[in-house]
Amino acid sequence: MDIINNINSAIVSGTIGIKRAYDGVSQNTSNLANLSAFSAPSRDPQEFLANATLNQLNAIKQVLPQAPDGITSNLVGLSINLTNAQASTKVVDTASNTVGTILDILA
Repeated sequence: MDIINNINSAIVSGTIGIKRAYDGVSQNTSNLANLSAFSAPSRDPQEFLANATLNQLNAIKQVLPQAPDGITSNLVGLSINLTNAQASTKVVDTASNTVGTILDILA
């Protein structure tokens, strides 16, 4: 029974790891998409000038040191989450193979 509990625990842990990695990948890709989004120019001169001012401020902001939510941290987070997904998949695969081996032995 202890082996079965350990295998169940491994499968559950692997599945939870895959889910967390998926959530992390979704969040990182969403953050990256939001960083690259831009608005179309307006025909209203005041709004156009306001947008131009905001664009200039954003350009200056790019030169300054960035907070952790910048493109680099999201790319690193994406890489980490992809690695976590691969590791969790290996855990589930190994547990599944172990169950198959046990069933072969018992058969």
